[in-house]
Amino acid sequence: MDIFLDFLKAFVVGGAICAVGQIIMDTTKLTPGRILVSFVVIGVFLGGIGVYAPLVEWAGAGATIPLTGFGFAMVKGVKEAIAESGPIGILTGPLTAASAGITVAVLCGLIASLLSRPKEK
Repeated sequence: MDIFLDFLKAFVVGGAICAVGQIIMDTTKLTPGRILVSFVVIGVFLGGIGVYAPLVEWAGAGATIPLTGFGFAMVKGVKEAIAESGPIGILTGPLTAASAGITVAVLCGLIASLLSRPKEK
């Protein structure tokens, strides 16, 4: 029964974050790129002030998979790297913490570019 509740919490939180994004897309003239960047910045901000960590503890993947979770991972990486290696951690922390996500995004982009044919506009 515990696993069902974990899945339910992840679904509700992740779905709510995605629903907010969809509402913003439908009601404003913001481009999807700006909305995505805004979600990362919101994740950084909420992670920096300590609000996002309890949500991640409670909702698990529902809070870490959306782009706000990517911003939170970068903040968490910065905090850990600063504690470990000092001010240089400001530069190395976010890249270390988010390296898996960045690598997957680059590889998926490469594969998509190899499989698709460009069209003239």
